[in-house]
Amino acid sequence: MIVEDEVLVAMDLESSLCDAGHEVVGAAADAEAAYELARERPEIAFVDVNLRDGDTGPDIARRLAHEHGVRVVFLTANPTSVIGRSTGAFGVLSKPFEAAAVSRVIETVLDDALPEPPAPDNDFRVFSMTDLCSRLHA
Repeated sequence: MIVEDEVLVAMDLESSLCDAGHEVVGAAADAEAAYELARERPEIAFVDVNLRDGDTGPDIARRLAHEHGVRVVFLTANPTSVIGRSTGAFGVLSKPFEAAAVSRVIETVLDDALPEPPAPDNDFRVFSMTDLCSRLHA
């Protein structure tokens, strides 16, 4: 699931996901459309912070994670914008992104065997709610 109001970014992400063999249930540009798509029960949602209806990404992430059991990854050009927000998100992928980074993110997020989130790489920062700040700046 993609929650992104920039059409070209959403299309690029969808292409990367499909090329890697993943099914995309759809793209949403605002909160209302995101909650509608959540009914499709996606495993992962890539969520931008600032959307068509404002700074709603963190609230969408919280609701998708807690009410729908979706694993959320923020997708934003400003990763520090999610610092201190209790969202239930797994991590943040910086824009612009490369297809290889998207694949690594999916592998990481879907790896239930990981005892602890892995060390961050250059594109993707994994964080837990208990030490969000330190993981974003690692």
